[in-house]
Amino acid sequence: MAMNQTITGKPENANFSKYGKSFQEKLCMVILDDRSFADQIEEVLDINFLELNYLKLFLTKVFSYREKYGVHPSRDIMKTVLRSDLDGENELTAKQVREFYVRSQIANLTDIEYIKDTSLDFCKKQNLKAAMVKSIGLLQRSSFDEISQVINDSLKLGMDNEEGYDWKRDFEERFKPRFRNPVSTGWELIDDISKGGLGQKELGVVIAPTGAGKSMALVHLGTQALKEGKTVVHYTLELQDTVVASRYDSCLTKIPLQNLTSFKEKIYEEVLEIEGKLIVKEYPTKTASTQTIRNHLEKLRMRNIDVDMIIIDYGDLLRPVRYQKEKRNELESIYEELRGIAAEYEAPVWTASQTNRSGLNAEVITMESISEAFNKCFVADFIFSISRTVEDKTTNGGRLFVAKNRNGPDGLVYPLFMDTSNVAIRVLEPSEEDEIVEVSAKKQKEKLFDTYKKFKKNNGG
Repeated sequence: MAMNQTITGKPENANFSKYGKSFQEKLCMVILDDRSFADQIEEVLDINFLELNYLKLFLTKVFSYREKYGVHPSRDIMKTVLRSDLDGENELTAKQVREFYVRSQIANLTDIEYIKDTSLDFCKKQNLKAAMVKSIGLLQRSSFDEISQVINDSLKLGMDNEEGYDWKRDFEERFKPRFRNPVSTGWELIDDISKGGLGQKELGVVIAPTGAGKSMALVHLGTQALKEGKTVVHYTLELQDTVVASRYDSCLTKIPLQNLTSFKEKIYEEVLEIEGKLIVKEYPTKTASTQTIRNHLEKLRMRNIDVDMIIIDYGDLLRPVRYQKEKRNELESIYEELRGIAAEYEAPVWTASQTNRSGLNAEVITMESISEAFNKCFVADFIFSISRTVEDKTTNGGRLFVAKNRNGPDGLVYPLFMDTSNVAIRVLEPSEEDEIVEVSAKKQKEKLFDTYKKFKKNNGG
């Protein structure tokens, strides 16, 4: 058998029982479906780490086939093997193996990376313990070189066996189109430089100071996805779910927030015409972690809801899974985990981050202004900032700065038109800026004049 048998003296009763039956079944499924992982764990896995006899028998057949034929079995081959090669085995165990294989064909595997990491870690530790037990006997003979060799051999077991991408041999691979399936931002200028928007498995971050439009930008991005027929899950950690939903209403219909009630029927008609699905999930600030997000996404997956975009408003307000001495380290780990969620659920993830004080009235906000943990930007694929001075807010203006773009150019600044009354954001060509500002300033003056006239009238002027 191909599984590691070189190290003896493994601690008795060491197995996967504490992880439960589901974990062990999923591990066996992953080993069958993932050849690379099977190569890796084969070196450290003792068949007796499994507590269930039918799983022991199943993996024995998988690894026996690998040893005999030098290749990893396909599912079709394993079906044949299990149909014809279980004669002589315990009848009940053979029946359980076949039933397990049938379940594995329709199983919806979740938490795959956790299962891989946990099982590998467990197996490696058991092998290291065995090596240390063996070293005790060698120590009595002062065989220090042999002790060192035993320990080093144990540490090397279960390492990643993939040699990596060969620059020459795999030349053609890098010229094949990369499947990103991007979701448009709704801003043509930004889509052009990002190759269509944020792609699946990618993390996008909006940087802005408080009150500058982070939540507004996230709603805009979600609305655009809905228009494309996507399923959007919007996690709000600051605002009420109904408030967020109302912002989507306004962004979709262009009806000002304060007038939504008056146009209730019209809004409902437009909402019904949208093919996309929106789920807004509210968690109080600092009560939800990335694991909370994962658990909710799993519930949706179990209900056959395939999520196309995930929005978290915003990442800085998540509770860390593990508390650390420094807040910046907690924030860095949160954003790393958000990137992991994007990869795990094969969906673009948009979130936002607060700036420090240097960004409050800055003309252009760069990544240096990001609050607390600058390193959290390293894991993001696309980052843009929104900057609005006091004057900008009076004229519905602002600037969008592309701080990071893995799929195209960055360091670009675009003028913005932002109307907070109806959640409208436009990215402008530089030539459009003056015209927009002029119109907005005129409207602002007219509004102020109307307010003054009402004041005079009410005070007998």
